[in-house]
Amino acid sequence: MSGGALLRAEGLSRRYTLPRARPWAAAPVVQALHDVSFTLAPGRSLGVVGESGSGKSTLARLVMALERPSAGRVWLEGQDLQQLSPAALRATRAKFQMVFQDPHGSLDPRRTVLQTVAEPLAVLHRASAAEQRERAAEALAEVGLGPADLQRYPHEFSGGQRQRIAIARALITRPRLIVADEPVSALDVSVQAQVLNLLQDLQQRHGLSYLFISHDLAVVDHVCHEVLVLHEGRVVEQGPTAEVFNAPQQAYTRRLIAAAGGGG
Repeated sequence: MSGGALLRAEGLSRRYTLPRARPWAAAPVVQALHDVSFTLAPGRSLGVVGESGSGKSTLARLVMALERPSAGRVWLEGQDLQQLSPAALRATRAKFQMVFQDPHGSLDPRRTVLQTVAEPLAVLHRASAAEQRERAAEALAEVGLGPADLQRYPHEFSGGQRQRIAIARALITRPRLIVADEPVSALDVSVQAQVLNLLQDLQQRHGLSYLFISHDLAVVDHVCHEVLVLHEGRVVEQGPTAEVFNAPQQAYTRRLIAAAGGGG
């Protein structure tokens, strides 16, 4: 484990075996990730960019230990996530949380904001009802919502507010790392800026690290210190965001920047 890294991935690969087209045929195999390595320091943001199908979301699932890699390892604060027992992994999950793309789809419409935001605390810490309510109110205040919102339901909020609720749910365990998978792509452009500014404010306030998955280079340019470019599951370029976007070394990166309108 390299000194100073909060998150380290080394040699990550992921293969998926697909259903057989015919009973006697060999099962096809898709290689979604090939030998991906990177480190992320405390309080920093790493953007992962690439076209659809480049392996971005697969990488997010491996980092979150939602899937096991076919090869390679992920360390969080020096702990090899693949070597943890189920109970130890569950306890460690307080340190890393995820924010998904679609706040409408990721929030259960039948549950109140209190139930939704407090759920990770209830599962991971077995906190009392009073503590859950207090911490949920604190998390909502962090994202600009109030205690009166605790008893409301997701459909009563705008898209931007729903994503703030999703961010509050991620914050409630006081994590060190948040994996954000396209967290603003479902929002209007004006609301995107508000949510991105909120994420930056939270990073400065709490020293959070972000692994930021996005197809939008302008978003990554706005919020990420470093960037990793994926193409067909392989890292084709990585480095400080300004350097990669202003002087890309690889043709694929130049094509992404041209498609985005000339850069971040």
